[in-house]
Amino acid sequence: MSNLPADLKYTKTHEWVRDNGDGTVTVGITDHAQDALGDIVFVEVPENGRTVAAEDACAVVESVKAASDIYSPIAGEIVEGNAALADTPDAINTSPYGDGWIFRLTPADMGTLDGLLDAAAYEQVVADES
Repeated sequence: MSNLPADLKYTKTHEWVRDNGDGTVTVGITDHAQDALGDIVFVEVPENGRTVAAEDACAVVESVKAASDIYSPIAGEIVEGNAALADTPDAINTSPYGDGWIFRLTPADMGTLDGLLDAAAYEQVVADES
């Protein structure tokens, strides 16, 4: 699979997680997910200060094909939604691992990152869906 950063963690629901090294993580959707959705036209990011549990739906991405919930990979508190997506939702299409990030959170337990998938395991999830 192309464009799958090895330094990220992944979920079976196609979110990625980057450890920012400062006690927070950044979350977005994978290149595979944005490709499946098609042209993204609207993103609803979560509110700052919201507490989420692992697997809580906390954001919505709408494309020309469908609206999809985005799930929090781990429990924690939302510290920032990507406000730039209000004006440029297609950043998720053009830069899913860069400018197209969706939210940042402070995990309740950084150790829960270890329970997420590495790039190779996520590639297998995608292959199994094909």
